[in-house]
Amino acid sequence: MTESVKIAVLGGGSFGTAVANIAAENGYQVSQWMRSKAAVQEIKSTRLNSRYMPGYQLSLNLLPTTDLAEAVTGASIVFVSIPSKSFRDVVARIKPFTNAEQIFVSTTKGIEGESFKLMSEIIQDELSTDNVGVLSGPNLAKEIAKRHLTASVIASTNDEHCQLVQKVLGNDYFRVYASNDTYGVELGGALKNIYAIISGLAAALGLGENTKSMLITRSLAEMSRFAVQLGANPMTFLGLSGVGDLIVTCMSPLSRNYRVGFAIGEGKNLEQAVDELGEVAEGINTLKIIRDKSIEMEVYMPLVTGLYKVLFEGATVKEVARGLMLGAHKQDVEFILKDGTQ
Repeated sequence: MTESVKIAVLGGGSFGTAVANIAAENGYQVSQWMRSKAAVQEIKSTRLNSRYMPGYQLSLNLLPTTDLAEAVTGASIVFVSIPSKSFRDVVARIKPFTNAEQIFVSTTKGIEGESFKLMSEIIQDELSTDNVGVLSGPNLAKEIAKRHLTASVIASTNDEHCQLVQKVLGNDYFRVYASNDTYGVELGGALKNIYAIISGLAAALGLGENTKSMLITRSLAEMSRFAVQLGANPMTFLGLSGVGDLIVTCMSPLSRNYRVGFAIGEGKNLEQAVDELGEVAEGINTLKIIRDKSIEMEVYMPLVTGLYKVLFEGATVKEVARGLMLGAHKQDVEFILKDGTQ
């Protein structure tokens, strides 16, 4: 048993709860911070987080709290599962309770608009530490709750940190692979949310399997094209945090961003779609940020531009689709290896 090693999880949403419970079931003492006193009390009395993970029985090793100091103090690893809009604020608040040895792992798939910084960069800014990693991949929390076989990626430039996270979270249904491309893994996790909205929209409109396949593969080309301009390794996008996460998010009604797109495809406006979801859909905020950044960097991103026109400029899907089919089309595979092969 490993109860003497403490793990902290900041955030009471679906994935934060899934990560906390996996570590707790693996024998670690887990302190999970959440804002809601009612949610903390519910977990203490029923071992359930009914709002975000209904029916998911939580381990007795998972200790919920509304006290940030209690959660973070003495933890070996701090997983940060806070929505991107609140991420910097929460990370700044934990600084007095941190130490130089702690490892901080972001699980949030988003970008800060004002600075265009990823969540790992915000941790580095606020805590002045290089002990930072990113956990990302095709990880639908409700499937994890059902113990469906799932894989994720821990990205860090420190191999020992990757190995520790693999040990804390690895079990017979959740497998954690390692990567040293922190930026690529994190950027892939953020970008794919945009394309999940597009896929949900396409599904609601009854578009065919050929269309869905085209959207996913062109989405992969588009997101990797953008990421490479920012210094990411294009090969990262062939892994779990790239094509793996993109496929599951673009095909599953369990995906929050997919559900927002589907609701819009059914005729709801953006505000109605988000309200109906009742959770944060990071893709909406990310879309605005990436659209502006792609214009600034002069990166060709027709799917991003098209979705932006639909959601914020009143364009119809038919108009945008026609524009996409008439737009530039060059090579299928854009990145060439050193020997000249694709």
